[in-house]
Amino acid sequence: MTTWNLIGMKHHVLICNGGSCMRKGGEEVTLAIREEIAMLELDGIVHTTRTRCNGRCQDACVVIVYPEGVWYNGVTPEKARELVRRHLRDGEWLEETITYRYEEKQGLMMTKQSNAPLGISKLCKATGGTKA
Repeated sequence: MTTWNLIGMKHHVLICNGGSCMRKGGEEVTLAIREEIAMLELDGIVHTTRTRCNGRCQDACVVIVYPEGVWYNGVTPEKARELVRRHLRDGEWLEETITYRYEEKQGLMMTKQSNAPLGISKLCKATGGTKA
């Protein structure tokens, strides 16, 4: 098993490879992101990880970029390549496809342009409540 030295990484990209995302092209999105990173020679500053389900199946395919805490939805291979160029290389977020973004004082916040379902509150689920 490979152990990567992650010193100097500026971005960690989490690519959902859960069931819903895989049915909506998750493998192709993963390959597009990794190919674009290699083509743009960003390997030294961007690390990618395939994840299992991230709990946002309605938003498939989901790609998350840290340390910014930006959750992208509906990512296609074309959008994946654009994400690498604009966000990872140029520092410009793809506002039109963001579901969540991290805010320093509030944590993850849903964006105004997102029409994604809110989902079940983790606090309600833990206490036996219903949808928030």
